[in-house]
Amino acid sequence: QLQLVESGGGLVQPGGSLRLSCAASGFTLAYYGIGWFRQAPGKEREGISCISSSGGVTNYADSVKGRFTISRDNAKNTVYLQMNSLKPEDTAVYYCAAPVGAAQAMCLMSPRLFGSWGQGTQITVSS
Repeated sequence: QLQLVESGGGLVQPGGSLRLSCAASGFTLAYYGIGWFRQAPGKEREGISCISSSGGVTNYADSVKGRFTISRDNAKNTVYLQMNSLKPEDTAVYYCAAPVGAAQAMCLMSPRLFGSWGQGTQITVSS
């Protein structure tokens, strides 16, 4: 059973920064690509960033490009999402997830390709 746990969320003012962590337990994260997703109230879950198992491939949604940076430390079994210049529209529950099947090592951002999800962490950007 793949288990992922997100942490690092909270309340931040516009323009502020947060760093999310996605920690894996029960499996070796180095074999998996990881995606970060978010879901705001009344909206569909959207992929915002991903990183391949080696860390050599990353991708970002246009809405976060230039502000968010994904990275991983396979020795710590953890993937990070550094979020800078946060905006009120970034308010959402943030999830990390691992792809399933043959795509497990890839950098992907389509939620339907993911089968192991964390419980989510709330980020609220407000003054």
